[in-house]
Amino acid sequence: MTGPDIAEIGDTTSQAPGATKDLAQHEHHDRRWLILPVLCLSVFLVVVDNTIVNVALPSLSRDLGASNSALQWIVDAYSLAFAGLLLAGGGVGDRFGRKGVMQAGLVFFGIFSVLAAMSHSTGQLISARALMGVAAAFIFPATLAILTDIFTDPSERQKALGIWGATSGIAVAFGPITGGALLERFWYGSIFLVNVPIVVVTLIGGHFLIPKLEHSVVRRFDTRGVVVSTLGVTLLVLAIIQGPQWGWTSPATLGCFAAAAVLLALFTRLELRTPEPLLDVRVFTVPRFSSGAVSIAVAFFCLFGFIFVITQYFQFVKGYSTLSAGVHTLPFAIVAAVFTPIGAVLALRVGTRLVVGAGLLLMGGGLVLAGLTSTPQAAYFGPVITSMVLLALGLSLITAPATEAVMGSLAAEQVGAGAAVNNTTRELGGTLGVAVLGSVFASAYGPRTLHALAGYPVPAAAREAARQSVAAALVVVGHAPSGVQPTIRTGVLDAFSSGLEAACLVGAGVAVVGAIVAFALLPGRSAE
Repeated sequence: MTGPDIAEIGDTTSQAPGATKDLAQHEHHDRRWLILPVLCLSVFLVVVDNTIVNVALPSLSRDLGASNSALQWIVDAYSLAFAGLLLAGGGVGDRFGRKGVMQAGLVFFGIFSVLAAMSHSTGQLISARALMGVAAAFIFPATLAILTDIFTDPSERQKALGIWGATSGIAVAFGPITGGALLERFWYGSIFLVNVPIVVVTLIGGHFLIPKLEHSVVRRFDTRGVVVSTLGVTLLVLAIIQGPQWGWTSPATLGCFAAAAVLLALFTRLELRTPEPLLDVRVFTVPRFSSGAVSIAVAFFCLFGFIFVITQYFQFVKGYSTLSAGVHTLPFAIVAAVFTPIGAVLALRVGTRLVVGAGLLLMGGGLVLAGLTSTPQAAYFGPVITSMVLLALGLSLITAPATEAVMGSLAAEQVGAGAAVNNTTRELGGTLGVAVLGSVFASAYGPRTLHALAGYPVPAAAREAARQSVAAALVVVGHAPSGVQPTIRTGVLDAFSSGLEAACLVGAGVAVVGAIVAFALLPGRSAE
């Protein structure tokens, strides 16, 4: 059973249940491969906005005077709102209809994209990004839930998930390329305005292609579950994001973690006692469900943390323009587009456990290579491109099989909430990746930058700015006497490489731990 569309509530008796079910199945059979591109375009829109902003970080640092902390918030405000409201978005879709909720989310996403484009300060931009995350939280779960509804055959669903997952991989790299091209000719707001035509096309396609489903039972809406889960996840993500700035053992960070733990424990208790819960939390005791979610979280922890540092590496260390930096991520998109569907088919043949575990090990290997070789002298056609290919291959093997492990564990009436869990773990992993690997990077980069500036007459304010931002450090280098500029610049770039190495090696360790969990708990075959 799935939730009715908003307009169909209260109009569920006009046809016999059997006739309605037959009609819905017929529509699904006829349209499912036409609906899939619409769902993929919606996913592309949401994911690309998680990555397109990364290539603009140097521009935002210069144009808005954004510090490292502000840059992280520009990235993470979207993730915070997105992750915090995903369960709510999935539950609303289950209750009021996934198509209607997805379409409404697209409309607001377009409106908030315009607000982001018109921002003139970091505060305005961070607020607009948060609102975009709110809208995205109602789009993303609906796409996965609709896909699960219309592809009822497990083999077809795995292949469809492969295409769906490939879209995410393409968006990860397409964001920097598009952003770079726009920033070459326009101001930073153009990277948000580009969303508007995509929203229009997706709305039109969804209106005509996605069928309206009617159901004879209307579920109660779990308001308590929505409120408590939203607060709990939001506080958890906030603690993750702000931990590096506040200090991991500061009262504010520990307070957020404690409050999140209490709220999520309360959510679990409420859901166990609610006749029609937002999410049947007992699914977390199913190894297939929980290990699939962990694998997704670990994959995006590694991916988003890597993207955060590598886009700055391309521009600050290698000296690429914004467009060139984006183009240099193209191999990632190509590999992800080609191999994600292959990973889905491979999982059907050899099993989810082997494919996902191998994918996580490949991501770990890519991070080790990136960390040890991404120096100012490193050749792009060599260790740099090889590390990106390994990461893309790893992600390609993980996305579809791990998602099928999560979604295949659920009853039909909970696929919306299940999709939200899938995407919440994805966002938590990505946000944690930016926060933790960004913090590891800063911990290594900052002291080494100060050491590089030691002995030179640099004002205290400029020294502190250089410690917090690579862009600021390079400005300081530009104002130094010409005779010492090469020496100071080399010291700053070496500091950056040290930070990147530390971040990548930590990410690799997390990937290995995730692989151990996958090998231990995931099923041998996706159909098990």
